[in-house]
Amino acid sequence: MSNPTNQLVVSHSDTRQFVIGATCAISAVAVWAGWLVMMRLGVTTQLSTTDLAALRFAVAGLVLLPIVLRRRLGIRRLGWPGFAAVVIGAGAPVPLVIGMGLAFAPAAHAGALYQGFVPFAVACLAAIVLNEPAPSIRKVGLLLIVCGAVMIGGLGVSSLIGRQNIGHILFLSSAFMTACYTVAIRRAGTDGLHAAAIAAVVSLLFYLPIYFVLFEDDLFTKPAADLVFQALYQGVLTAAISLALYGRAIRLLGASKAAAFVALGPTMTALMGIPVLGEWPSSVVWAAIVIITAGVYLASGGPLPTFRLRPLV
Repeated sequence: MSNPTNQLVVSHSDTRQFVIGATCAISAVAVWAGWLVMMRLGVTTQLSTTDLAALRFAVAGLVLLPIVLRRRLGIRRLGWPGFAAVVIGAGAPVPLVIGMGLAFAPAAHAGALYQGFVPFAVACLAAIVLNEPAPSIRKVGLLLIVCGAVMIGGLGVSSLIGRQNIGHILFLSSAFMTACYTVAIRRAGTDGLHAAAIAAVVSLLFYLPIYFVLFEDDLFTKPAADLVFQALYQGVLTAAISLALYGRAIRLLGASKAAAFVALGPTMTALMGIPVLGEWPSSVVWAAIVIITAGVYLASGGPLPTFRLRPLV
């Protein structure tokens, strides 16, 4: 007579694809988090948000221009709505809107409301536009991400009133822009490097003239070290390499699963602050880091063990 017993079985069919996609996404988010740490170090204290955006897209636009010349702007593949989503979500508007928001609300709120809510916004859009399913386990992950982000951001009742609301609206708007970009390149099947090239070149052509007419007054009198560092970090790492990695993750994992890793941004910033800034997270932040990490794993579709009934002979 045979008796059934529970035996732990782990499926490895999609594990390799998940690991590659997760590695790409985490690497991209690490670049974004590193930029925040460098800002805290005061490397760019003499550069404004408009200056940083100009450096970012001047360098990225020139570096990635050959890709656009060879592969065009991809309008036929993306469609005009998809093209607009790529330019807005990966081009100059997002850093500029976040910069405007920082004039009203602190950076911790920016990390919580932008990076923390990108996965939620992508999941909603992907369900509508791409018909991507959202199993219960991923919904739990998204809930954990939002809770952890709110804990790290220090958002409370007092922060939900007054002029800070303007910043909060701008941060959430930026999250929606990034969500539109994520869903657009997933829907069109555009690779991340091509999408980054499109956004950078269009921003170079349209934002740079506006910047030099309205904002630039003494950019080239700023310290050369600041200019070179930001040109390389913003233009090469952030606007080119990180977006290419993020796009690769989207193709491997899907829009909503790849976007879940964006929520690791505040966590990575806090952890990078330990060796670089000598700042240790509080107990609340440590708890939030654990919650967000668990939420990201669940929301990104990480392999989970399953139980099957097998008879004992």
